[in-house]
Amino acid sequence: MKEELLQLHLQMLQDKIDAFQDRIEALSLDAQNDAKSSAGDKHETALSMMHIEQEKLSAKIQEYLNQKIEISRIDLSKKSDKIILGSLVQANDFWFFISTALPKVKINGKDVFSLSKVSPLGSLLIGKSIGEEVVVNNITYTIKQVL
Repeated sequence: MKEELLQLHLQMLQDKIDAFQDRIEALSLDAQNDAKSSAGDKHETALSMMHIEQEKLSAKIQEYLNQKIEISRIDLSKKSDKIILGSLVQANDFWFFISTALPKVKINGKDVFSLSKVSPLGSLLIGKSIGEEVVVNNITYTIKQVL
């Protein structure tokens, strides 16, 4: 199940990277087309706005690349009784994958929330074992399983 989660997350991140790269390419093409048909201050303003948008998109791509690097550090062969990067954790009736912050996914009929190890809940779970508890936002999470 963890291998499936890992592959799903890598694919999700790659899809996002590809989408942002496509948007950057479309902006570049728009800028080229606009250069052929426009002149003056209006043209300069449009180019400046496109450049700002490209910078924003590039920053998002870098964020997703950093998440891919974090996920690539996960060693699924490493077994631990304590929660570590790559652990699949059942706490209460929730499943958490300690990896990087990504949207909830459904695997084998279970909703799995991916948490960064530096998120409020993720940082409290790291190093804990079955039976221990953590409290976030007045909710007590009791660790039932660590895979």
